[in-house]
Amino acid sequence: MSNIEEHGEEEWFEHYSFVVDPGQEPLRIDRWLQHKIANASRSRIQAGIEVGCVLVNDRVIKSNYKVKPNDKVRVVMPEEPRDTEVYPENIPLDIVYEDDDIIVVNKPAGMVVHPGFNNYNGTLVNALVYHFGELPQKGEHHRPGLIHRIDKDTSGLLVVGKTEKALSHLGKQFFDHSIERKYTALVWRELEEEEGTITGYLARDPKDRRKSKHFDLPEDGKIAITHYRILERFHFLTLVECELETGRTHQIRAHMSHINHPLFSDELYGGSDIKAGLNLPKFKQFVHNCFQEMPRQALHARVLGFIHPTTGEKMRFEQELPEDFRTVIDKVRSYTSQL
Repeated sequence: MSNIEEHGEEEWFEHYSFVVDPGQEPLRIDRWLQHKIANASRSRIQAGIEVGCVLVNDRVIKSNYKVKPNDKVRVVMPEEPRDTEVYPENIPLDIVYEDDDIIVVNKPAGMVVHPGFNNYNGTLVNALVYHFGELPQKGEHHRPGLIHRIDKDTSGLLVVGKTEKALSHLGKQFFDHSIERKYTALVWRELEEEEGTITGYLARDPKDRRKSKHFDLPEDGKIAITHYRILERFHFLTLVECELETGRTHQIRAHMSHINHPLFSDELYGGSDIKAGLNLPKFKQFVHNCFQEMPRQALHARVLGFIHPTTGEKMRFEQELPEDFRTVIDKVRSYTSQL
């Protein structure tokens, strides 16, 4: 049984707000924050300051800034995860791009991103530790270099930071929602509109803790916004591009299910049941064959764009659909062409 915390798509961030004591003597902000944030190294704090993750009185400051009484300090940092021992494993990686600061990998479906409950081996992090050794991390045991994640059974692009500065810089971009993330998804039924936006609040489904659920009120969850546009129609299915404005756990899967268009072959969200086309010839057998070809949700992280943490260059990567996804699309095209 999967756990929503291990396999979600949400970014990891910690948010801190402090007010400097009235009797505080002048002290460098990096040294002051070391005493305020548990297990945060000075180098990590300095890296965060350098890329604008620390604000004093709503202004970006430098590491040599000295706090004053009643200063209001706000910090965004990569979140402290649960302690999990990470063992290096010689697992092949599909590296799309690498330099001294970042790695972009194409994660295959079926690979868990980081060790967690019931998934201590065979993860992307185990592979990263083997191939690259030391990557920036917080605490003794961490998810080295990771800022975001995608589901175990979702394929596609992930960026990994190789330095403290890269990790902080990329983390700030995710927090600011300036990262470009586009997914290709195959969903049940035909969508009426050519494009649209799904907005709501996502939280754990109280009836099934493995899932995320859409709520209408802000007190019930975290804001989640997904933009979509149709790429191709297949009578009973629709190929769509989903662009994330936020990055919540299972966001696309939960959003598409909420509007009654669950992802094809997504067992957790009802997509492994036939939702349309039952009146079509030999349809049940056709769908069963497609499920066997791709026994996972039809979701692929196709585009990833961000600003390089050192050069300031706009980086954009695009990864074609994996073989199982392409095969199913070809089968669907062939079937619908005969209707």
